[in-house]
Amino acid sequence: MRSPSQWSEGVFRAATLVCLSAVAAHAVAADDRTVLAQGRALFTVQAVPSCALCHTLNEAGATGAVGPSLDDLRPEESRVAKALKSGIGAMPSYRALLSDEQITALAKYVAKASGASE
Repeated sequence: MRSPSQWSEGVFRAATLVCLSAVAAHAVAADDRTVLAQGRALFTVQAVPSCALCHTLNEAGATGAVGPSLDDLRPEESRVAKALKSGIGAMPSYRALLSDEQITALAKYVAKASGASE
């Protein structure tokens, strides 16, 4: 049988783990929001040419009609990243224009904003 001090130590450890998990989850959520905000900025104005010029994406207020509607296509993050790096159809490659970090942020944003399953 555990003594009261052993029981208290176990409760303290469990409570500490719960608190640390909550702090880590909050940090991840904050990082995710930062990445998504960076991706949105790249989509709407920072990438040149802007993604919003060609694509429709309701969350970004984009109504471009040259490329496919991303709301309809709902591309997964990996598909967006591949298109940004290699280009696809009339869309040019952004590999020389954006860093890997920017491509990741933009791909993550498009996938999330379009409702992709990834």
